[in-house]
Amino acid sequence: MTERTVMRAAVVRTYGGPEAMETPEVPLPEPGPGQVRIRVAAATVNPVDLLTRAGTLVAAGRMAPRAQTGLGWDVAGVVDATGPGVRMFAPGDPVIGLRDLLDVSLGTYAEYVVLDATAVAPAPEGVPAAAAATLPLNGLTAWQSLDALDLPSGATLLVTGAAGAVGGFAVELAALRGLRVVAVAGAADEKLVRGLGAEWFIARDEPDLAAAVRAVVPGGVAGALDAAGAGLPALAAVRNAGAFVAVAADAPVGLRGIRSANHWIAADGTALAQLSALAAAGRLTLRVADTLPLDRAQEAHRRLAAGGLRGRLVLTP
Repeated sequence: MTERTVMRAAVVRTYGGPEAMETPEVPLPEPGPGQVRIRVAAATVNPVDLLTRAGTLVAAGRMAPRAQTGLGWDVAGVVDATGPGVRMFAPGDPVIGLRDLLDVSLGTYAEYVVLDATAVAPAPEGVPAAAAATLPLNGLTAWQSLDALDLPSGATLLVTGAAGAVGGFAVELAALRGLRVVAVAGAADEKLVRGLGAEWFIARDEPDLAAAVRAVVPGGVAGALDAAGAGLPALAAVRNAGAFVAVAADAPVGLRGIRSANHWIAADGTALAQLSALAAAGRLTLRVADTLPLDRAQEAHRRLAAGGLRGRLVLTP
């Protein structure tokens, strides 16, 4: 157990642009019952962090304003201390985990983070921490969205944003589940998404998405995982009584008997352990665009906002 009493963490005390982030010293958090403290080796920068920092989620009523808001959801690191009742993990264990509460004063952009033990899983063996840190939020979002779609093996699935972090995992996981994937992404990413397991490819600038999908899957796909906020055009590609799950924007009304819903991520250490095992076996592609030290979090936010990245930016305390 560390003997430190303070640590550095990137936080926001006034919502705004990247410059709103500060990296002060804050009290070292202590694990409570059922919790573990993790010495952070890597924390991923995700679009939700930009929305949090800017105050967009407060304005949308998704989280309450607070005097200090923590940033960062994903973590890879080593267990530093455990709270009462924790049996699955011990100090020294390499782990990955997910912080799924928006309204908190400290996130994973920090030297240490406290998480419920149920939100943590063993780190993928043989995988560098920076790569492992890209798995929890985006991998679980894809995994749980596929669970919500509940399509049988052999069914057809449309994945929009297939070259992105969630979309890429969705293509790979869908293929592993025996689904036949129609992938939508930028034209330059066709080779990438086919390599992830997509059977068909449609460029995202296709003027009539539904017609293009129905041209390769007559009658429409059984389900759609909308990771790019395509909305109604993607819904129109789904067959009657099919299924639609959105992760990047509000799901449209489920016309024609289609089950339509948004998926909101929930930490799940059991599912994360299965994802970790797949990553360790080389069956999931973990993509890191770059690593930066914690004190360059502002730069990381600017780079993510500028777009064009393939893989995630990762902060290393």
